[in-house]
Amino acid sequence: MRLSATMIGREEGAVCPRRLDRVLAPHYIAGATMSDTPRTSLPVLGAGAEPPATPREVVTSMREHGIPIRARKPDWLRVDLPGGPRYQRVRETLQRLRLHTVCAEAQCPNVGECWGGGTATVMLMGDVCTRGCRFCQVKTAAHPPPLDAEEPRHLAEAVSQLGLDYIVVTSVDRDDLPDGGAGHFAEAIRRLKEIPGLLVEVLTPDFRGDAEAVRTVGRAAPDVFANNIETVRRLTPVVRDARAGYDQTLGVLDQMRREFPRIVTKSSIMVGLGETEAEVVETMRDLRAHGAEILTLGQYLRPSAWHLPVQEWVSPERFAAHREQGLALGFRYVAAGPLVRSSYRAGELFLRGEIESRRRG
Repeated sequence: MRLSATMIGREEGAVCPRRLDRVLAPHYIAGATMSDTPRTSLPVLGAGAEPPATPREVVTSMREHGIPIRARKPDWLRVDLPGGPRYQRVRETLQRLRLHTVCAEAQCPNVGECWGGGTATVMLMGDVCTRGCRFCQVKTAAHPPPLDAEEPRHLAEAVSQLGLDYIVVTSVDRDDLPDGGAGHFAEAIRRLKEIPGLLVEVLTPDFRGDAEAVRTVGRAAPDVFANNIETVRRLTPVVRDARAGYDQTLGVLDQMRREFPRIVTKSSIMVGLGETEAEVVETMRDLRAHGAEILTLGQYLRPSAWHLPVQEWVSPERFAAHREQGLALGFRYVAAGPLVRSSYRAGELFLRGEIESRRRG
């Protein structure tokens, strides 16, 4: 039996993450203004209230209204502990081939479901990122270890050994490299495309908006190209690293769609960070206007006390409404749910059909 896999790996402001850490840490790590009693009610803006606009106002709001990290999560966010023979097989194969997975590095809540179903999420270019986004669990450093030139070959070997027929590959950001790692990414795509019948989805860095780097990835001809907007415009300077940007992400998606129209374009939004419904719809509209065809929406989950506090547990009903809004705006496919992530396998069957249709056309 062939396994369906999403070996995914990957996924921008004015406030430096290290500076923001000094602002937030005394409050939500030491607990200076937070109660130790888990809060179950959700913060709701009063009628006519305007959301905080400046980075400083956003930080203050998060400090005042954030849900404590020890607060009990709603039932819809509970998942079973990972296990089973297929889960063990995927884990052992990835470890043996020294491949880094987003599943493990980012503590994805779907690891049991995905690995147990023969799905994994693999990162290229090591497991150390040059950026410090305040939602992400991946390790950071200004100068990560050198690239492993054999990594693209190892990745192709892993896919062959696991019998995967759909793979999503991502990576850390490598701002220390002249091309941001685009050439390394392209080599991995080319090797994967040599495997008969394999569909390749990539979730790449934004390469700081470098058009030639984006073009390098496009020329390697992945079937699906994803670059994540992550959050709404107002929250971008606080949530994402200062080297990333809302318009930068839109520009990358727009370039890929214009220059390589046969490649399916995709992006993802996290909710629960204090965004308004109108801001989510605005972000959807911006993504559609810049060529994004596939959209995923999921709940932000705080990886540790260092990271930004969750502002709201978004209900499954609200996610269902977001999905309908996205479809009404013209997205070809929308996966929306509390545990949906950009690499979640919910869209694979659709994407296979979409890719085959474009190949025939």
